Amino acid sequence: MVSPQSKAGKASASRLSPEERSARAAAGAQARWAKADPSRATLPRAICGSHDKPLKIGDTLIPCYVLEDETRVLTASGLSEGLGLARGGSMVAGMNRLELFASRKKINPFISNKLTERIQSPLVFLTPTGGKAYGYDAEVLVELCEAVLAAREAGALQKQQMRIAQQCEALTRGLARVGIVGLVDEATGYQKVRARNALEQILNQWLTKELQPWRKQFPDDYYRRIFELNGWEFDPTSVKRPGVIGTWTNDLVYDRLGPGLKEELEDYAGRDEEGRLKHHLHRHLTSSHGLPELQNHLAGVVALMKAATNWHQFKEMVRRAYPKPATTLSMAFDDLDQIGA
Repeated sequence: MVSPQSKAGKASASRLSPEERSARAAAGAQARWAKADPSRATLPRAICGSHDKPLKIGDTLIPCYVLEDETRVLTASGLSEGLGLARGGSMVAGMNRLELFASRKKINPFISNKLTERIQSPLVFLTPTGGKAYGYDAEVLVELCEAVLAAREAGALQKQQMRIAQQCEALTRGLARVGIVGLVDEATGYQKVRARNALEQILNQWLTKELQPWRKQFPDDYYRRIFELNGWEFDPTSVKRPGVIGTWTNDLVYDRLGPGLKEELEDYAGRDEEGRLKHHLHRHLTSSHGLPELQNHLAGVVALMKAATNWHQFKEMVRRAYPKPATTLSMAFDDLDQIGA
């Protein structure tokens, strides 16, 4: 005989969407596992990611997750395989494959003490379905690749380690075009969660309705390279610039800093009777968060300007390195090689 509670539970479940039913089932499983294993209750939980939606860098696949505190994590086994480390026993002398590799005499001198500590202390967390997993902050991949390539450049690697260096080089080339954080966010689906939460956080921390004193924020190199990439003559003594540069600045900078940021800044700045902004947008950015983020973004944009050989190539590099919050990050790593060739 079916109890009234069971009937009520089934009726309630029938009104849920598939996503809500899945989340409900995962929460129930986590509660049961936590009761069976109290240590699970203290473990950080992944809010995005799954084993069947890995991080993709070229032909390399690495399972990844985003934790509650927004730490981007690569699984320990996936990281080892992604680097091309030899398979075998998961533990040797109490060390996993990654720890064992980092401890090798030829590699270890090129690995910082801080990175060594991180490798020796993998993160233990719960996946969205409640399983216990081990992993590393995604930045470990970048730092380890740099260490291996430095060892190769110094001629310190053994012959059998050269294939690992080749894999690190391939990974580094891919990551140079799109940041590791952005890749993990796309693979896990966290970019959608981030987009929903980003506007409120940005408005609270980055913007102020109180007009701030004017200070020069855009470096001369920003305007100089715009002129040079378009084949225009640049006069450093003149502040006169084509009107289209304002439109380009919105696209290159304010539209890419955060969702809805430009619209809010324009609302704060206000417009005169002719429809022109009354104040520079950056005068409504806070000194604690908004202006530092603007400066970091500008530094990256100017670096891309200096690396580009023409305006079209630069725009494509910006699109890939700093995708607008509402756009999908492109994962095609090979196209960029052909632009401006």
